[in-house]
Amino acid sequence: MSAAPAYSEDKGGSAGPGEPEYGHDPASGGIFSSDYKRHDDLKEMLDTNKDSLKLEAMKRIVAMIARGKNASDLFPAVVKNVACKNIEVKKLVYVYLVRYAEEQQDLALLSISTFQRGLKDPNQLIRASALRVLSSIRVPIIVPIMMLAIKEAASDMSPYVRKTAAHAIPKLYSLDSDQKDQLIEVIEKLLADKTTLVAGSVVMAFEEVCPERIDLIHKNYRKLCNLLIDVEEWGQVVIISMLTRYARTQFLSPTQNESLLEENPEKAFYGSEEDEAKGPGSEAAASTALPARKPYVMDPDHRLLLRNTKPLLQSRSAAVVMAVAQLYFHLAPKAEVGVIAKALVRLLRSHSEVQYVVLQNVATMSIKRRGMFEPYLKSFYIRSTDPTQIKILKLEVLTNLANETNIPTVLREFQTYIRSMDKDFVAATIQAIGRCATNIGRVRDTCLNGLVQLLSNRDELVVAESVVVIKKLLQMQPAQHGEIIKHLAKLTDNIQVPMARASILWLIGEYCEHVPRIAPDVLRKMAKSFTAEEDIVKLQVINLAAKLYLTNSKQTKLLTQYVLSLAKYDQNYDIRDRARFTRQLIVPSEQGGALSRHAKKLFLAPKPAPVLESSFKDRDHFQLGSLSHLLNAKATGYQELPDWPEEAPDPSVRNVEVPEWTKCSNREKRKEKEKPFYSDSEGESGPTESADSDPESESESDSKSSSESGSGESSSESDNKGQDEDEEKGRSSESEHSEEEGKKRKMKKRKKVPEGQEGGSSSDEGSDSSSSSSESEMTSETEEEQVEPASWRKKTPPSSKSAPAAKEISLLDLEDFTPPSVQPVSPPTVVSTSLAADLEGLTLTDSPLVPSLLSPVLGVGRQELLHRVAGEGLAVDYTFSRQPFSGDPHMVAVHIHFSNSSDTPIKGLHVGTPKLPAGISIQEFPEIESLAPGESATAVMGINFCDSTQAANFQLCTQTRQFYVSIQPPVGELMAPVFMSENEFKKEQGKLTGMNEITEKLTLPDTCRSDHVVVQKVTATANLGRVPCGTSDEYRFAGRTLTSGSLVLLTLDAQPTGAAQLTVNSEKMVIGTMLVKDVVQALTQ
Repeated sequence: MSAAPAYSEDKGGSAGPGEPEYGHDPASGGIFSSDYKRHDDLKEMLDTNKDSLKLEAMKRIVAMIARGKNASDLFPAVVKNVACKNIEVKKLVYVYLVRYAEEQQDLALLSISTFQRGLKDPNQLIRASALRVLSSIRVPIIVPIMMLAIKEAASDMSPYVRKTAAHAIPKLYSLDSDQKDQLIEVIEKLLADKTTLVAGSVVMAFEEVCPERIDLIHKNYRKLCNLLIDVEEWGQVVIISMLTRYARTQFLSPTQNESLLEENPEKAFYGSEEDEAKGPGSEAAASTALPARKPYVMDPDHRLLLRNTKPLLQSRSAAVVMAVAQLYFHLAPKAEVGVIAKALVRLLRSHSEVQYVVLQNVATMSIKRRGMFEPYLKSFYIRSTDPTQIKILKLEVLTNLANETNIPTVLREFQTYIRSMDKDFVAATIQAIGRCATNIGRVRDTCLNGLVQLLSNRDELVVAESVVVIKKLLQMQPAQHGEIIKHLAKLTDNIQVPMARASILWLIGEYCEHVPRIAPDVLRKMAKSFTAEEDIVKLQVINLAAKLYLTNSKQTKLLTQYVLSLAKYDQNYDIRDRARFTRQLIVPSEQGGALSRHAKKLFLAPKPAPVLESSFKDRDHFQLGSLSHLLNAKATGYQELPDWPEEAPDPSVRNVEVPEWTKCSNREKRKEKEKPFYSDSEGESGPTESADSDPESESESDSKSSSESGSGESSSESDNKGQDEDEEKGRSSESEHSEEEGKKRKMKKRKKVPEGQEGGSSSDEGSDSSSSSSESEMTSETEEEQVEPASWRKKTPPSSKSAPAAKEISLLDLEDFTPPSVQPVSPPTVVSTSLAADLEGLTLTDSPLVPSLLSPVLGVGRQELLHRVAGEGLAVDYTFSRQPFSGDPHMVAVHIHFSNSSDTPIKGLHVGTPKLPAGISIQEFPEIESLAPGESATAVMGINFCDSTQAANFQLCTQTRQFYVSIQPPVGELMAPVFMSENEFKKEQGKLTGMNEITEKLTLPDTCRSDHVVVQKVTATANLGRVPCGTSDEYRFAGRTLTSGSLVLLTLDAQPTGAAQLTVNSEKMVIGTMLVKDVVQALTQ
């Protein structure tokens, strides 16, 4: 069979015998022609033995489906190829079957055995496609087969197949709801899955099948919170929505005790720490003690949810941002809800459809939390290009945000909007002005005067809307505005809009005593045109006639009778009924005199002024971001947001024995290896964060507290730490190690060390603590693989030969301490980055160290910058401190030490105009005003060497002299340490091979074969961080160049004989070569 016609470019009508005909219409397209003969050609191609033709046919058929063409008549020809051995053809056949299996159920059933075989296929895509087709055949008879397939797929090795199984669960449930119990078992199994691919799909299945089974979530709650950041966007939206409902049933309301927190925030904060020490039942104790004015203590799991969703506010998906926004609105303390405002305002730059949904939600939020959006008032200003519905929603938000401070700005905006050509928008603006006047008393007269001026507008719709709003405003202070009522009465001749005419007539009738001369005349005019008026106007004419008859019957008696007579025979039965009712009420008669006596009270009773409220006022009972909230009506499948519980349920139900957020056994083994490095409370939020504390500061304090132990820790801190560990058991994945850590701390207390080394180590650790990121520690997926360029002197776990030192030590919170520009001269100290070396012989004192005792961590010893002879008594030395420079992270911090050995004071010490090579820059130290004879001082300056060892030349100036000086850095000072795992090191090293790898062989002397000495010499030469290594004779170090951030990886493979190989991997080949030379020189000396 020739397939030439299928590829023919000639679309003409003349075709040879046996060839298919093509339509004459060139727009019909040969490939997508719906002609039946064209389908015959596809059938022939599908029946051939050539896989290439089958593949071409399937591509065309799938393209037809994508264009919306009906390809159902090809079902028999396609289904025959379901057993095709070609993987590509089989994939496309399954795509086709998923689309048409429900329509052609009988034919699909014939291939059930093939689908079942497909479930055993070695290719995961085929297994998933077979399950997808099977679940698309909506025939009750195959329910047992589907159930069996789903159960098998739920245990599949491939996460993609398990995800497909989760998708099939709701389909089976809708086909046969009796299978619910078995499906719940599968859902429970899939909820325990640790892969991000499955998480979103299984939570969707949970929401569809058994949303009431909240107990299935308890054990998986923390895992879902930690996986959330890595789940696909669709899954994030589903999980966040489910966790919002879960949190409303399991945690206490963070706003229940907010008044107390506002009165005494400090007391509440420290009170929460006391509660933490009481043990696992502290949350329940706090909730029961609320009547006794106990401060609110946020459950650590509640805080975990808030912390892990916050980064998603930067998501590219509007749906994810909206989901996080509603979660914060419904769950977060008032002090923290404000973080969502900026993210929502960012979404206003998106498509109009997204803007519409976001503005609906912002309009609801701005009623309760007005202050949240006030800083972004200008973001809600209306553009001329906005669609009408967007304009009206922005107007709603602006009105909600209006207050006494910004009302002049808002009214100026409204004044511009009134000139718009969009009449619906203008009408909404006038209503908004009315609402502003109602809510803000001091601008009421201004708004009223502005609306009265609009009455002279040429546009009748503007005038009409103004009349309606003026009517509502006048009801608040009618006595003061008689002139406005008279002015409105004159407009009855011109205004034709029924609602406006009716409003004027109601005003004149209600306040006829203020316009006694004009009211009868208005009634006379209306009586003349009564028959031509709209129904709403006729009803108000009858009301006006009745009120004037009761207050001024002499002038209006005949007019009233005339109007009532006209109304008696009107076509509208409402008007006829009203006329008869009014006549009996106001005109006394012999039969019905009882009501007539009270007619005045009925018609002229004082009426309350209308309250102009936002149409979004009552929408917050729907969950924000839901379809029900958008429609303001309960949609099918909507689940109500539960109320907060009075007492917190038992938090221990979320405790798990196995760490839920670790991903593989290798990582667990690595964790065992690195146990001493991590503190026992890492990976879990502090259980005592109070609602009024800032989330950023909380996460920072968590990071610091997790690394605090060892020297400088007072006895009370040790007690609290022990209590913290008791609290964390069962909550933190590393709590099982707490007893071991306690023992190791006791062991360390017996050791002693000289003060200088202790100070150096403390400063080093304090720097580390201040720069580490708590956010990365809390994220389970990346916790151990996080590369932290900000961690300048990161401690690493000791190798197997090291002393059994356990914990990282932080003695000083460097974020609260800025080193002064002038400080006493301290002797040069070299401190290694090896944790074992730092901790060896450390003494743990009970009294905390004073900041001034801490000397900076130095790499190279002090070097001379200016000799005292050349400096005429001024001697200047410098050291590289290896601390991050506060002014610019790309700069090297250099400590300059000044000493005055002359007899006269040296004044005005500062840096003159430097002459620097291209790329190098200097940040000068603050001027030292005076240096007395015999006195010394130290200042810190920053130099960006641009990843080169070129010297930085500059002038040191005093009031009388200038000295030309030069600082040239060793290559090892141009980098900062990086902490990374062994796997990450190997991965990055694999990328930096070939020309980026420099290798040198050397022989280590006998004095340089111990771990301590090797690590000390390498880290003294180069500012690198130690990387954990599984073997005892291999040393790994990692760092990044300060300016460009290029990785520098150093590996030393040492043999017991002393032979060693040094390898440096770096993009910066010059730096790598120089570093090899320096390290070899240091190790062989």
